[in-house]
Amino acid sequence: MKIYTLQAKQKLPITVDEAWAFLSNPKNLKVITPDYMGFDILSGSEKPMFAGQIIEYIVTPILGIKTKWVTEITHVVNREYFVDEQRFGPYSLWHHKHFIKEIDGGIEMEDLLHYKLPFGFLGQLVHPLLVKPKLDEIFEYRKNKLHELFGTL
Repeated sequence: MKIYTLQAKQKLPITVDEAWAFLSNPKNLKVITPDYMGFDILSGSEKPMFAGQIIEYIVTPILGIKTKWVTEITHVVNREYFVDEQRFGPYSLWHHKHFIKEIDGGIEMEDLLHYKLPFGFLGQLVHPLLVKPKLDEIFEYRKNKLHELFGTL
């Protein structure tokens, strides 16, 4: 059982309140996800983020295969961090922590993602060829999109 980790940090020239307002709104996930992924929220984004919130998506991560993804917001500390965990979807484990902290001139946001692939050894074989590059690409897109929206620090 291999658990992978992805960590990303980014600095933005905005306030903690601005960052929180954007990042804690589930509807903005579509804004920072590449269009080719066909990301659509089916339900759960009607209210501001809260612990216990269930959000259902459709996403097309690879080969045009539409996948239903259900996440639960398990922890929320206003203006500091939140955690989303996959309840149903393509991963055996998906635990994604989002941190925001104030720094000189803006904020630093940090993502800490732990994930596990299904299919045992086969999952481990495709990780470096398909999954890791795709996740890196998605997080790079997100970083660039956030710089486009808010500027650089």
